[in-house]
Amino acid sequence: MSWSLDLVPLPPCMELGGQPLSGLLWTLLLLFLWYCYRVGSDPPGIGRVHPGKLKSGSARCSLSRSSSCSGSEPGRSAPKASAAIGRETGEEEEEGAESYLTPVLSQALFPAQAGAGTRKLYGALQEYAKRYSWVGMGRIHKGLRNQARINERSSIQKPHLFYLPDVPSIPFFPRDAHRHDIDVLEANYPIILAEFQAVYQRGIDTKLGWTYHGPKGQAVFPLYNAGVCVASNCRACPCTYRTLLSLRTFISSNSLGAAGFWILGPGATIGGSYGPTNTRLRCHLGLQTPAQCELVVGGEPQCWSEGHCLLVDDSFLHTISHNGGAEDGPRVIFSVDLWHPNVAAAERQALDYIFAPEQ
Repeated sequence: MSWSLDLVPLPPCMELGGQPLSGLLWTLLLLFLWYCYRVGSDPPGIGRVHPGKLKSGSARCSLSRSSSCSGSEPGRSAPKASAAIGRETGEEEEEGAESYLTPVLSQALFPAQAGAGTRKLYGALQEYAKRYSWVGMGRIHKGLRNQARINERSSIQKPHLFYLPDVPSIPFFPRDAHRHDIDVLEANYPIILAEFQAVYQRGIDTKLGWTYHGPKGQAVFPLYNAGVCVASNCRACPCTYRTLLSLRTFISSNSLGAAGFWILGPGATIGGSYGPTNTRLRCHLGLQTPAQCELVVGGEPQCWSEGHCLLVDDSFLHTISHNGGAEDGPRVIFSVDLWHPNVAAAERQALDYIFAPEQ
């Protein structure tokens, strides 16, 4: 359809101050007429929907896979909710075109080989999504469904509790990944060391807040254990406790997070093991680090340095050894669990809910 306007002289009644309308007003008039023409050319009944968003009626229709849903035209299938999630989170659809949200309504699609622990976590995710939103939960949903497959595979990275897909992973992260928190810890190194020495000189005893962990020669003085503050130990190290609270990414609200002093005696070795999840990084602040101590993560060896931090992804296979003698004394680090920098804020909130500390 084509049409044009023939410009004709205006009658006196359409002149301003005896002068014809300016060219700008003519331009605005032409734009208005063009807009009316374009709007009028859209087929009736078709609304414009913002890319990446679906009307609520269409989303409900996709979830229930119903052919009759208000807001959809006869003979035209409703758009799938999983398509919107794919655009938002960058995830691809599951094989067989299954929506990420389908298992919300049916437990049948959850993997049969999943253990009781994983099913409990999945139930917690459903509760969280019903209370808040499924927005941003694509990776967590996929990770819980695939956890059994992760546990069965042979890999150098195999977190045994929860694996978040599509998270960039390397055994040792650069300092820039958590520059602020590392600077805070290193700046407070002298007072953290002094408070450790004070509790260490009282003796290593379970009655004094210590716990034995792993092989002989390893002990932990926890300030946070599985997301729970150990109040008596924090009172013994008040400056270290305040330093923890000043960190931006410390995992303090769920069972994946911990912080405390770790001791490894001479001659002790911790064999190859995997951490519980790849959603965190362990920050090791060296307090006492004999030269014969070594940390190997994912096949890469590193040594601690007093007053400096290492960022470790312990979901990789890792070993720790102290090959020094009695004269070297124990290796001592202050370990703090920080969020992996590629875990989004919405995912952190959901993981706090799913892995809430046991009461």
